[in-house]
Amino acid sequence: MTVELAVVAPVVIVIALVALNLMRYVEACAAFDQAALDAVVAHGVAPAGEQSQERAVEEVRAAIELSLGDFPRCEVDVRAERVPSGGTSGSFSVSPLLTRYVCSLSYRPWPLAARLPGVTFEPPLALRHERSLVVDRYRPGVVV
Repeated sequence: MTVELAVVAPVVIVIALVALNLMRYVEACAAFDQAALDAVVAHGVAPAGEQSQERAVEEVRAAIELSLGDFPRCEVDVRAERVPSGGTSGSFSVSPLLTRYVCSLSYRPWPLAARLPGVTFEPPLALRHERSLVVDRYRPGVVV
């Protein structure tokens, strides 16, 4: 029975670490999804101070990081890209100033490496989750 315990215990510990990291990742993704959309609508459309795209991206990133304070192994990245107008050459677009904000969450599992007799647990470098939202930066309330 002792030999069986010595063989099974490392496997059980690794499975428990995987389950723990998976639960934390799902929890971080749920919080991130809500925080990202709120931050883009609140700060991406009309940033405080200078009205530039870089300033808006920085404010959105800061707001998301503030909302994810309970998740220390998470990194947030935000980028903004212009959405093509979609109008043909003979027509005009209803809203030519659409901006897509793409918010990315990188989660680093814990521990980075666990070595037990017979079993080595090395999770991937980082798990990545993205959320995007298209808004009109110069007309608050226009969300596509």
